[in-house]
Amino acid sequence: MLESEKTLRWYNVALIAFVSVWGLANVFNNFANQGLTVITSWILIMIFYFVPYTLIVGQLGSTFKDASGGVSSWVKETSTKRLAYYAAWTYWVVHIPYLAQKPQGILIAFSWLFKGNGNFVNETSAMTVSLMGLVIFIFFLWIASKGLATLSRIGSVAGTAMFVMSLLFILLAVSAPFMTHAKIQTPDMGAIKSYLPNFNFAYFTTISMLVFAVGGAEKISPYVNKTKNSAKEFPKGMLALAAMVAICAILGSFAMGFLFNGTNIPDDLITNGPYEGFLRLGSFYHVGNLFMILYAIANAMAQISALAFSIDAPLKILLGDADPNFIPKSLSKLNKKGTPVNGYAMTGILVSILIIIPAIGIGNMNALYKWLLNLNAVVMPMRYLWVFFAYMLLNKQLKNFKAGYKFVKNPVVGYIVGAWCFLFTAFACILGVVPKLNYSDSPSNYLFQLTLNIVTPLVLVALGLILPAIARRGNKKAL
Repeated sequence: MLESEKTLRWYNVALIAFVSVWGLANVFNNFANQGLTVITSWILIMIFYFVPYTLIVGQLGSTFKDASGGVSSWVKETSTKRLAYYAAWTYWVVHIPYLAQKPQGILIAFSWLFKGNGNFVNETSAMTVSLMGLVIFIFFLWIASKGLATLSRIGSVAGTAMFVMSLLFILLAVSAPFMTHAKIQTPDMGAIKSYLPNFNFAYFTTISMLVFAVGGAEKISPYVNKTKNSAKEFPKGMLALAAMVAICAILGSFAMGFLFNGTNIPDDLITNGPYEGFLRLGSFYHVGNLFMILYAIANAMAQISALAFSIDAPLKILLGDADPNFIPKSLSKLNKKGTPVNGYAMTGILVSILIIIPAIGIGNMNALYKWLLNLNAVVMPMRYLWVFFAYMLLNKQLKNFKAGYKFVKNPVVGYIVGAWCFLFTAFACILGVVPKLNYSDSPSNYLFQLTLNIVTPLVLVALGLILPAIARRGNKKAL
């Protein structure tokens, strides 16, 4: 790339990365798990995980600047085609629980928009919601197969609106006690002890949600080589990103303490919290339901756009550079509109199963939504493991590659940092399978969720082991 084409500065990189990595839901989800002590957790996760993670992505992106497959290309360049296939499979298959939850998010947004309250979440059975969600998913599966031009525009508008609403929430909530004399809901917010976590087993089962919140930095790797003086400006941009995320996470958690009692967290805070929060802010600032309605509209559009794009984009990444030795040709078959119909069918089957089966053993929508979110926090970070795996292998072969930017120049230190991030992510995923409810409250429900949390990732990964065998059999028949 010509030097004149490297136009991005560090602040451009930071803003692009911030929009793609951060979201308001991260504040609510983690406050629901940890209360005010999450502020300390945010500080720790930023220093010891998020900063090295983003800088690792920077070096990988700079080293393999011409690679089009992202993480799978990095793995292919540093190891084997087979491992690159598994990396691509992991990147795709972790979106299955994500797709299963998006219809629920759409239903919640519309219920608040039209009913003005969160009763739908607490009163509707899990099976009813699952059946409605299945209809929504199948509809958008069909929409995605027809093309995404209109949804692309919706997604851009919704993404910008959600970003603005996230910043607005923090600004209004932090200001509320001083501008509107609103009562602070969490007691002892001035005491240091209120922010100190109890590092017990229950605490460590919640860190997967923190990892899930700050993950996805590999999306910004294409911008490394578009950055002016990338060796200096890209890490500066990543540090600015970390600072921006930390500020939003910490101030957002403070804001949560003003609006909700951190020592007595509502059971439906994850599902209804953002809407309830904006509803309370509207009351404080005497604008009625305005903030809640704006957020519901923005979130509904964002959920719809994310659902359609997450059906299409990850699948095209998996099949776009498909190796016939690992992926059956039939799976890559395109129709007249360029849609991989069999790939869509596989997506539809897997997501439909994950939408319906959990509802058999989980009683209500609130519990179902929280379970699926927890499953996403276990499964999604599995794709980050391949980022750190590639970085570890890169440091073993550092002399064979050239990069405009290096996070760590010493390959031994680089390998150790990569191994730390890999092990921490794996640790978070493994402990994340523990259900976020008391065993004594409902032993059968606890065991049902635990079983699903263990079986689902194993089945999703195992399917990736089966496809190469099917591909080999198909290749033999072709001969």
